[in-house]
Amino acid sequence: MSTIIRLPVASTDAPAMHDRDCLHRFLFEHYPIRGHIVHLDASWRALLEHRDYPTVIRDTLGEAVAASVLLSATLKFEGMLSLQLKGQGPMHLMLAQCSDALGVRAVARYKEAEAFEPNLASLSGEGTLTVTVENEDLSQRYQGIVPLTGDRLSDCLRAYFESSEQLPTRLWLHADENGASGLLLQRLSDDSVKDRSGAALREVDRAEIDDAWNRVQLLGDTLKPEELQTLSDRNLLRRLFAEDDVRLFEPAPVFFRCRCSRERVVGMLRALGPDEVRSVLAEQGHVEVRCDFCNRAYRFDSVDVEQLFSGAAAPSADGSERRH
Repeated sequence: MSTIIRLPVASTDAPAMHDRDCLHRFLFEHYPIRGHIVHLDASWRALLEHRDYPTVIRDTLGEAVAASVLLSATLKFEGMLSLQLKGQGPMHLMLAQCSDALGVRAVARYKEAEAFEPNLASLSGEGTLTVTVENEDLSQRYQGIVPLTGDRLSDCLRAYFESSEQLPTRLWLHADENGASGLLLQRLSDDSVKDRSGAALREVDRAEIDDAWNRVQLLGDTLKPEELQTLSDRNLLRRLFAEDDVRLFEPAPVFFRCRCSRERVVGMLRALGPDEVRSVLAEQGHVEVRCDFCNRAYRFDSVDVEQLFSGAAAPSADGSERRH
C-alpha cells in the first residue's frame, strides 16, 4: 500500500512509533527519483548491547549501519550488502552488513587513543571503503572500492556513486546513543516517467529531470541531523518536498540479526586445522570462539574437538549433536 503526500506540514513533529526500526520507501510521482528513510531504535540498542564504543566510533558505526540498510533496499537480490572500512588509523576496521530481509549487524575495531577525530579520513587513517554485494551461496559477488577522502561517510558514499556506473545516489546520515537514521535519494532511468495516478506515460524533458534532481538534493542538504532523527517520516517528506507529489509506501521492518552459528564456527575451526585447535585445547582446557557481532560464545571441549576432525557432528552445549 502507498500514500501520496500533498498536505502541509502537520502541527506536531513527534515521530510516529511505527517509523522506528523500519524502512520507508517513497517515489516522486512526476520524476524518476526514489528515496528511502530508515530509523533504527531497538535494533540499534541490540547491536550495541555488548559493546562500549567511544562516542565517535559508535556514531560512525551507526551511520554505516543506516547506510547499509538504505543501500540494501535499492537492490533486487537475496543475500548481503556489506560496507567495510579499512585503514591504518585509530579505527582500523569497521564492517556493517544488511541482508535482503533488512537484518543488520555491525562491528568496529579500534586502537585506544586520547581523542578520536570525527573526520572519517583521519579516523580511518585515510583508508578505503569497500561496498560488497553477494548472494546467499556466494556464487555471485560485486565489489567496489573507493578511498576514504571525505569528512563523513555520506561524503565517501557520494564519491563512490560518482566514480561508479551506478545510479546517482545521495545519502544523509545521523547516529548517536539513541538511534541511527538515514535518508537516501536516487535518480532512476531518464527514459520516461509513468504517471502513477493513472495509466498514461508522460515524457519528461531531460533538462526538467536534471533540474528536479538538483533541486531535491539541495533540499536534502537543508535537513538537520535532529530533524532526521526526530521527525516522523511523513512530516520529514512534507518538510523537504512540500511542492512535490510524493508516494509513501508501507514500512518494512529492520531488525538486528547475527548470522553466527555453531555450524559456521565448526567450519572455521576445521579450516584452522587439528594441530592449531588442539594446541589451544592443551593450553586452555577448552576452545572458545566468541562472535564479534553478538558476543555469543561457542565452547568446545576435548570430546567436541576430536569429533570435529573425525567427521562427526559437533555436539551442542547440552551434549546433543547439532546438525544443520
